[in-house]
Amino acid sequence: MKTRAGLTVDRIIQAAAALADEVGFEAVTLSALARSFGVKDASLYSHVKNIQDVRTRVALLAAEEMGAELAAAIAGRSAEDALAAFADAYRDFALRYPGRYAATQMRLDLDQIADAKGFILNIELTYAVLRAYDLEEPDLTDAVRFMRSTFHGFINIEAVGGFGHPRGIDASWRRTVAAVHSVLRQWPRTKAAQGRSQASR
Repeated sequence: MKTRAGLTVDRIIQAAAALADEVGFEAVTLSALARSFGVKDASLYSHVKNIQDVRTRVALLAAEEMGAELAAAIAGRSAEDALAAFADAYRDFALRYPGRYAATQMRLDLDQIADAKGFILNIELTYAVLRAYDLEEPDLTDAVRFMRSTFHGFINIEAVGGFGHPRGIDASWRRTVAAVHSVLRQWPRTKAAQGRSQASR
């Protein structure tokens, strides 16, 4: 359904995503969105419940966009090559779309994620890249968390200009990704994973 301002849910969420990239995800408000369309706040309530609904929808949209870029980046690649392509695409998306990236870090309820194709794709791609390192649970999940926190930490510091040393940031990024690869190759196996690996031989 459209209003006289031509509002639709898709238009509102696209505008919210663009605004998030401009002013920050947490700074997106219904009032700011209404102003961008030249309407009163009340006009938005025909399409979205509240600001939390808007942020959740932006998170779902951003996850789909990010997942598509990650999938394209690692297609046909494996092992270290796939890890590097995944890392570069992850960093590129986060720096180009800081508000959308922040939205992908939003904690959602399990029922919201269950039908969220973008979030599911991101999870599947992350695990697919790391399975090349022959990791089993719980080591696989631990390694996913290690990789994610490493990339996220680097990107967040870079985004706020926190790296003041004259050494090129790209060079440090390449070394960081190479270090992640090295750690994954030598990941310390838990006893549970070791037992399953030996039993399967």
